[in-house]
Amino acid sequence: MIIRRKLGEARSQYERDVEAAIRRVPQWQGKEIFYGMLVGGLNNRNWRVQIEGDPRDYFLKIPGEGTEMFIDRVSSNEAAVNAHKLGIAPEVVYFDSSDGMEVHEFLDGYQACTTTDFFKPEIQEAVMGLYKTFHGGPKLSMTKTIFDLIDEHLEQARSLGSHLNEDMEWMLHYYEQARAAFTASGLDLVSCFNDPMPGNFLVSDGKPMKLIDYEFASTNERAYELGVLFGEMFFDEPKTLELIEMYYGELRPELVARVYVCRALADIKWASWAVVSRKLNDWDFDFQKYGVWKYMRARDLFLDARWDGWLRQI
Repeated sequence: MIIRRKLGEARSQYERDVEAAIRRVPQWQGKEIFYGMLVGGLNNRNWRVQIEGDPRDYFLKIPGEGTEMFIDRVSSNEAAVNAHKLGIAPEVVYFDSSDGMEVHEFLDGYQACTTTDFFKPEIQEAVMGLYKTFHGGPKLSMTKTIFDLIDEHLEQARSLGSHLNEDMEWMLHYYEQARAAFTASGLDLVSCFNDPMPGNFLVSDGKPMKLIDYEFASTNERAYELGVLFGEMFFDEPKTLELIEMYYGELRPELVARVYVCRALADIKWASWAVVSRKLNDWDFDFQKYGVWKYMRARDLFLDARWDGWLRQI
């Protein structure tokens, strides 16, 4: 249940922070306003806001401390605005580039997907259609490929003294093999969402799926978008091949190779993000364990007998 407070009734520092944020939104000045914290949000504080006389509710996000190491808020806002124009995201109502505070329309009647939902064929089809729409839109101003992302996290990890796997040099050998293969073939760059957490996909009966939270969006390799999704949802090989064909309209060996190699890269990326995050804040989440598990999954793909063949097919 959301605790509902009236503007001016703050009882905690978090509530004082959100009241200060609310007072910065020009179109809300002089209105009677109510707010409540939303459950969820790993890195940020999220709030639902109700405005006197306004039929819509609003979603207000206050960026978490340290998240600027991973997130370019201006680029995230660009992605969210583009996605709304494409019909796949809520409207951006206010954005403050000085600290990344943002306000969106609240999608009443929608609910967040779970990992279990992604095993439903209708959800899988909706996600593939949504991705094709976003990828077909304008490229984002910020190009940050999967290789840029991994390099950035590894540098952050070293500078912070994060704990990396003892076999990290061995893993980076395979990482550099993947980089060389994609460099030789050329990257297929499109606007990518890059963060397929189930809760970022919203559904409502009789309405199109919506995609929220564009913090990690960038212009990136198209196959990475699929690789990170299929890994996140634990899809087996038959389902992976089915969805590759659904997305591309065909099932060619080089497409399969690109997606599987990107799936390994996705685990390296998120594992490295996790061990860095563990150093930044005492969040209520075991980032180190999550990172070790992701590195383990990448290792399994590096040791797959098909790895060298995938690299050649890219």
